Amino acid sequence: MAEQRAPRVAIACQGGGSHTAFTAGALSRLLSAPELAEHRIVGLSGTSGGAICALLAWAGLRDGDRARAVALLGEFWEDNSARDPMDKLLNFWMVSAGVMQNLGLVPGISPYAIPKHLGGMDAFRDLLSRHVDFERIGVDRNRVHPMLLLGAVDVLTGRFRTFDSHHDRITADSVIASAAIPTLFRAVHVDGGTYWDGLFSQNPPVRNLMQNDPDELWVIQVNPQEVDREPRTLTEIVDRRNELAGNLSLYQELGFIETIDKLLADGRLTPSAGYRQVTVRVIEMPRSALPRYLGPASKLNRDPGFLEGLAEHGRDQADRFLSALAFERAWTARDVDAVLDSVSEEAMLVSEPPFPAWEGGGDWGRLRKFVEATFEQDIAIDLTHKQIARDGATWSIRRRDGDGPATRGEAEVTFTGTRIDGIRLGPRREQAR
Repeated sequence: MAEQRAPRVAIACQGGGSHTAFTAGALSRLLSAPELAEHRIVGLSGTSGGAICALLAWAGLRDGDRARAVALLGEFWEDNSARDPMDKLLNFWMVSAGVMQNLGLVPGISPYAIPKHLGGMDAFRDLLSRHVDFERIGVDRNRVHPMLLLGAVDVLTGRFRTFDSHHDRITADSVIASAAIPTLFRAVHVDGGTYWDGLFSQNPPVRNLMQNDPDELWVIQVNPQEVDREPRTLTEIVDRRNELAGNLSLYQELGFIETIDKLLADGRLTPSAGYRQVTVRVIEMPRSALPRYLGPASKLNRDPGFLEGLAEHGRDQADRFLSALAFERAWTARDVDAVLDSVSEEAMLVSEPPFPAWEGGGDWGRLRKFVEATFEQDIAIDLTHKQIARDGATWSIRRRDGDGPATRGEAEVTFTGTRIDGIRLGPRREQAR
């Protein structure tokens, strides 16, 4: 029997300024998790703040040192936080100005109206260079190390640019080009291009990560996909517009991957055509982690407590993601005992049409009966659709009855800590509306 290869994972980090402290926390937990020790990280990508997190993790991984990658993520975000009195004052001014500009109370200021030496770019370059030795980094043409992709856009030509460690030398300016928010920084000139923040292009680069033949793509998303109520105040409207713009390119690229996965599953594409299935998993920052009153200006906030709080949310979300993975693997293996190991005894269970109706819970006997009955129905997780971890975790599922068409729906679990306290089988949320 051929030896099974270690799972190959690519990780894409969405941009979002200070909100990507969440990404640093999630990455740190994933890279230090014993249950993922055998997973091989074959590529990382990022845009803006996500590019910084991807760079720091990659800098450790290229030396084969996951512990160093975790340390770099923590050290950078601590160094980046506003701790001394002058820096705290500057941070307060930046966030306040952002709030007032979003409300239309003060006009914006062009970064070209500020003397270049006061623009912050040199300080940003020094900050990066304190944590990453760019002199050691060459072009990895032989693909010895994981791939690193950083997204930017050329403001003159409108062309997307992805700095690729297998073809380009990654420098501090490559990272700054991906993070050059045009209202804060002048455009960055690299390799003959004039670059703005990659939020205007690929946020983050995804499709090119497929060149490294991953089995799974994990996306760390800092812009929540859904909102629980209609935005009404100006701050809410500006915030939601910012989130939707930040998610646009990401979900277009993920949609492309899902389409390929479905075509492969249906037999309309074959691996001989150069395609293979890639399981997509999204770790999304919960909206509860963000202050509503600041709107998108909170992406400028470098307050130490705020950043550490986001990092802690990232670690917690990664823990729930790992619990969801364990549940998925137990479900796929039809291992009743392993499924029950991930569920609390008080868990509530609900199954709704188009699946067999069931409601209850609260004791191990009913839990076991529910799981066994579900397995008898051949209800399986459909990995051609992305798995999403938010406050809970959600999968697409399908049920087969003989040779007839599959019935499709959704499985959703909720958590108390890392234990599953609820399981729902039913129609997909958008179908139920």
